[in-house]
Amino acid sequence: MSVKIYEKVDKLPTGGLTVRALKTLDTFVPGQWDNLVGFDHSIKTITRETDEAMVQAIGERAIALFNDKSQGYQRALWLYESVDSASGMLGAAALANRIGQDTFLGFLKNITPKPEKAQTIDLSVKLVTEVVAFCHINGIPGDSLGDFLSALGDYSSESLMRMAALVSFDGVIPLGADFSVKALNAIKNLGPDELEKNNTFKGVKKEIPGKDAKGKLSFITESFESTQGWMDNFVSDQNITQSGLVDKLAGFMEGSKTKLDYLGAFLDVSVHYYEHTGVQTLARRLIERAVAEL
Repeated sequence: MSVKIYEKVDKLPTGGLTVRALKTLDTFVPGQWDNLVGFDHSIKTITRETDEAMVQAIGERAIALFNDKSQGYQRALWLYESVDSASGMLGAAALANRIGQDTFLGFLKNITPKPEKAQTIDLSVKLVTEVVAFCHINGIPGDSLGDFLSALGDYSSESLMRMAALVSFDGVIPLGADFSVKALNAIKNLGPDELEKNNTFKGVKKEIPGKDAKGKLSFITESFESTQGWMDNFVSDQNITQSGLVDKLAGFMEGSKTKLDYLGAFLDVSVHYYEHTGVQTLARRLIERAVAEL
């Protein structure tokens, strides 16, 4: 077993751009996200268990569940990691090494804004990744869109934060408040060959339902269309605007207000919210199941 879930949780960052960017969204999901770091700490926080022997037993059971390849937890983790990696293939490591040495403007010569079509594909593929990862975690077929939609209304904690980040960072900031209309129109006019060329799609396509690119595109379109109402309502209910988001990010990203066309690309490169909150979601589900089974 090369991937150890407890190490992934232990190594989650407590600071940096990902955490700071996520914290800017607290206004829209107040009190929902606690940046849980550390496997034992997560067990104690989620279960409120204080007995060390029980904490250890819960941890051991959670690890065993994750290690069981007949379960979907490892595939879900791969999806969370892969969609972030594929979306940010613009030299994230090199940019990260310069954080603290340059202002936000110093990054701009290393990145370019994505074309709108590429951004809409990224957004759509990330949304489908959420659907499929949810299905894997819950042990249901990966195309169980109805089950996902039913659960989406009850999303909370890091899962809700991940959706808030998807809507904000991959939707509203690069595409505007009407991002869902733009994205859906673009997807409906997209051909399978164009989808195949997208790096984010290529990174996770083996897990997206559909026997070929045409079938996968159909599932992506159906998923986005079905979730559009939730996303639009979230933006409206929380009064999320492009200018409001940029104002919040400007607190630690100097120059973001004047370089809006680059901001979406910069977030793709430097903010790994899918993997970060995805690991936290996995830890929570494993811990909750472990407790129920002991």
